[in-house]
Amino acid sequence: MEKQAAGKQIYVPRKEDFVLLGNRDITTDANFASQSYWKGVFIHFFKNRRAVVGLVIITLIVFFAIFGPMMNSFGYKDIVSFRNEKNRKVVAKGISPRIPAIHKLLTGEEYDDSFAEYTFLFGTDDLGRDLWTRTWYGARVSLLIAFVTIIIDMIIGMSYGLISGYFGGMTDNIMQRFVEVANSVPRLVIVSVLAIFMPKGMGLVIVALLLTEWIGMSKIARAEMLKIKEQEYVLASRTLGARNGHIIFKEILPNTIGPIITQVMFSIPTAIFTEAFLSFVGVGIVLPECSVGTLIEDGFNNITTLPYQILPPIIVLALLMLGFNFIGDGLREALAPKLEDM
Repeated sequence: MEKQAAGKQIYVPRKEDFVLLGNRDITTDANFASQSYWKGVFIHFFKNRRAVVGLVIITLIVFFAIFGPMMNSFGYKDIVSFRNEKNRKVVAKGISPRIPAIHKLLTGEEYDDSFAEYTFLFGTDDLGRDLWTRTWYGARVSLLIAFVTIIIDMIIGMSYGLISGYFGGMTDNIMQRFVEVANSVPRLVIVSVLAIFMPKGMGLVIVALLLTEWIGMSKIARAEMLKIKEQEYVLASRTLGARNGHIIFKEILPNTIGPIITQVMFSIPTAIFTEAFLSFVGVGIVLPECSVGTLIEDGFNNITTLPYQILPPIIVLALLMLGFNFIGDGLREALAPKLEDM
């Protein structure tokens, strides 16, 4: 309805212009419903093909590390015994007695079908131990060491960095000088000192990694704290009387977990490689226990006589490094997507 007012037409609303919506639910717009942060991370991660490939690789390796040693009747330290030394030598060098051509190519010896019931998918080492079982058992040990140390290092480094960045001033200066001193000591020096007071084995490797791997985590946590601690919600919590511990671990920590998770994914392959290196140089896992590093060392020592022995642990180590790096890249892009990826 329109009315004339000082030469202008003014619209006056009428009752029939409005229609009741009845029982229609208008509380949520299905087309523009809000999406949670972690759901968005999940979607972006699985859109990344390399990240999915890395996840598949790591899943398969973890599966075989758990169940691979159970897939045959030989233990990781069992030496397969035969009726005489000659036949033991033939089978111990064979990759699979069911494939005569491959057997002769790798060993230079004729195939002996009297032991056709034995099948070693990865062959055996110089002592007659099944490399299939030892490879996956070694992968299990390496993954266990890496996960245990990284979880503990994440807790230590994250707490150290958050506290250092939150309080700042003299507290931050003292804590950061300690980090610089700890970071300046070479890892081999730490391992050498530990080897004097500790027996070789898994405990020495874990302690060595605990003393070195937390530093990078603390730097990431401190940088995130310095960026977030002056945000409005932190100031509001402090104004309302929240304690420092509550602000650090309940208010700020959940908003820094993304970069920390990414750092964890990149730290796991570093820990696996470090464990392999320490075992390779002889200060890690002690025989007959095995890890990826000890298997590579055994294969290197026998590379002229049993060249196939070094292949399985090297391939597993390469796949572990590749898989975790793919996952780390995928998480980094999913947790902080670029505009063109949205």
